[in-house]
Amino acid sequence: MADYETLALEVEKLSLPEVAQFVKFLEERWGVTAAAPMMMGAMPMMGGGAGGAAEAVAEQTEFDVVIEDVGAQKIKVIKALREVNPELGLKEAKDLAESDKPLVAGGVNKERAAEIKAKLEDAGAKVGIR
Repeated sequence: MADYETLALEVEKLSLPEVAQFVKFLEERWGVTAAAPMMMGAMPMMGGGAGGAAEAVAEQTEFDVVIEDVGAQKIKVIKALREVNPELGLKEAKDLAESDKPLVAGGVNKERAAEIKAKLEDAGAKVGIR
C-alpha cells in the first residue's frame, strides 16, 4: 500500500508549473484525463427532436498555454516566462524553457492565455493554446 502522506508531501514541493507538467505526464502515460466528466444531463440533444433541437456546443472556458518552440532568443523567452509567472525562479524558468513542449499555464481563462501567448511570442517563442 502506498504511503499517501509521503507522496502528498513530495508533490507539495513542486511549483505550480511542475505540478501541471506532472499531471500531463500522468495523463499521457496512463491514457486518462484529469478533466471533470460531463454530467449526463449536460449532454447535448441529438437532432430529430420534436422541434428539431440544435446541438448545444459548450464553449471552452479554460485553456493551456504551451511553448511549441523556444526559438533563437531563449534568454528573452526565459525572462518572459518569469514575467508571466513571478513564482518561477531563474532555474525553474530555464528548465521549463528547455523541456519538451512545456506547459506554461494550465486552466487559465481566454484573456490570460492570450496575454501569456503574446508576451512569449514577443520574446521569440512559438506558442500554442489548447
